Amino acid sequence: MGLDLRLDVKMSQSLVMSPRMQQAIKILQLNHMEMVTAINEAVLENPTLEAVSNDNPDGLGPAKALEAGERVDTGAPDAPAPESNIDWEKYIEQMGDRRHLPNVSGGSANEDLPPIEANLTYGESLADHLLWQLHMLHLLDGERMAAEAIIHNLDHRGYLLVTLAEIAESTKQALEDVEVARELVLGLDPVGCGACDLTECLLFQAKVHFPEDDNFEKIIKNHLGNLERRNYGAIARDLKLEHEDVIEYHRMIQELDPLPGRNFSVDEPRYIAPDLFLEKHMDEWTIVLNEEGVPDLKISPYYTKILRGASKTDKQYLIDKLRGAEFLIKSINKRRKTIRRVMESILKFQSDFFDLGPGHLRPLVLQDVATDVGVHMSTVSRVTTNKYVHTPHGLFELKYFFSAGVKQQIGEDVAAEAVKMKIKTMVAGENTKKPLSDQQIADALKKDGMRVARRTVAKYREALGILPSSQRKQMF
Repeated sequence: MGLDLRLDVKMSQSLVMSPRMQQAIKILQLNHMEMVTAINEAVLENPTLEAVSNDNPDGLGPAKALEAGERVDTGAPDAPAPESNIDWEKYIEQMGDRRHLPNVSGGSANEDLPPIEANLTYGESLADHLLWQLHMLHLLDGERMAAEAIIHNLDHRGYLLVTLAEIAESTKQALEDVEVARELVLGLDPVGCGACDLTECLLFQAKVHFPEDDNFEKIIKNHLGNLERRNYGAIARDLKLEHEDVIEYHRMIQELDPLPGRNFSVDEPRYIAPDLFLEKHMDEWTIVLNEEGVPDLKISPYYTKILRGASKTDKQYLIDKLRGAEFLIKSINKRRKTIRRVMESILKFQSDFFDLGPGHLRPLVLQDVATDVGVHMSTVSRVTTNKYVHTPHGLFELKYFFSAGVKQQIGEDVAAEAVKMKIKTMVAGENTKKPLSDQQIADALKKDGMRVARRTVAKYREALGILPSSQRKQMF
């Protein structure tokens, strides 16, 4: 059988996403703060784009005027509306010779203010806090090196992530010196950092705070499980103590910190700017897009003027930039319309939630809103991801309003988030000395018209981070 090489011509159809389409999708899924950054970067990169103030004497900026169906001026003479397809070469030929010079702004009103870096503060990490104390001590070089290695190998809880043998090997120090160094780290503030596990952490703290009572060591070493289950009788029998004394020991152990490093977390706070505001006026809900910091864009008439006398190379460059600016303006305006339409659909489906509160959230899936708005389900997913709405009930991600339903034998299905909210409310108001069991919560939900199995209650309780009833019980 002979082998040969040849060329075959074949026609086929396939879907290819153009760069413009990729840009439109990227703009659609940006949240408010990301949108502000993207617009500012686009203005810097594209000279034909011009940011204009969205202040308007009539109360409508260009973005809001576009939503209201009005024609928006691009800033160029006789320029088409942004929603039309512009033939820039033909448009340039028809332009007049009126002169237009770009506006040159004066000095900034904030020139005298200090830079923003001067107003920033940074939280102190656990390692920084411990190292500062360590450097105040008079130590041998080997002990200091081992102690620094221990501090740099602590997790966010304050626990040691590696063994002492590994510290000794990496620092080329004797194991005895490493053990001494760890004792020093354990005694620094907060006490207990450098422990290998919970038991060791609590033991060291108990020795510091209650040095004269060895019952703490016995309870922590042998009966942490009984403390967790509130099995005070077993502890009392083993240590020959009164029941009330065991309860008092438990109360004192709870004053110890099982996670001494948690107050020094270096995680930065996450700031959220809502994309939408939902307000109620005269029994009517009003949807307001957050336009704070988002400049409206127009095509700079200055560059459309100079384009007429430009060279062929410069003309082609400017035409590409003008087309890119036009498409960006259209994409931003389409994003505004799509977000508003999706929020209007959510408002229609979840009207009980907005009128009565989170406990009245209904089951809703992306396909319901996609069908109602007339877009693909992936578009709804992009619109609702990482975007937030400010409501009278609080700040919610748009994804929050999409929840699976819990089947009911009678009546409509109930949203899973509504059941979770009900469970959270019940636990918050329970008697801490007689906490509700999962079965009792399920029975209470049944009386409220929510038929939920006990195992479902347990699953939702764990998702909410709520402990079982045996661990929520308090004796003092």
